[in-house]
Amino acid sequence: MISDVLAEAKEKMHKSVEAAKDDFSNVRTGRANPALFQKILVDYYGSPTPLGQLAGMSNPEARTLVITPYDKGALREIERAIVNAPNLGASVGNDGVIIRATLPELTEERRKEFVKIVRAKGEDAKISIRNIRRKAKDDLDDLKEVGDDEVARGEKDLEAITKTHIDAIDDALKKKEAELLEV
Repeated sequence: MISDVLAEAKEKMHKSVEAAKDDFSNVRTGRANPALFQKILVDYYGSPTPLGQLAGMSNPEARTLVITPYDKGALREIERAIVNAPNLGASVGNDGVIIRATLPELTEERRKEFVKIVRAKGEDAKISIRNIRRKAKDDLDDLKEVGDDEVARGEKDLEAITKTHIDAIDDALKKKEAELLEV
């Protein structure tokens, strides 16, 4: 019973850490990265569709990304979505077949803004993990057929699991901050 609660909490915390790392990858550094553009929503025949499903992407240069739509009719909508995407500031060129998105150089001020954004995302992930811990602790307290000593041991294990996952988020956060501040 206790091991089931701990296993479920561990799995959910692991998913939270992975989601946080995914969020971190969507904040741009000085390089063009297809992951930045994957989740941009494009109005494709009336329904919002992620850009990753509508086009192939490659980056031939450090700050340039080439987007090749699978459907040439969506070219204009893809271009509009990239221009309107927050936190990108990409200049977009369309030659009728492909789209070239060029990211501007990051200023020191802009890098610091991105660090703040990443820290906020990291704090949100930590809050998510703490909420998972709280629910697991409540589930442990609700167990009637096990002794108090076993519940106390389970809570200690839960704290260790929580600390491990919080540390994983902190490590990913430090790596992303270093990557953002690197000139």
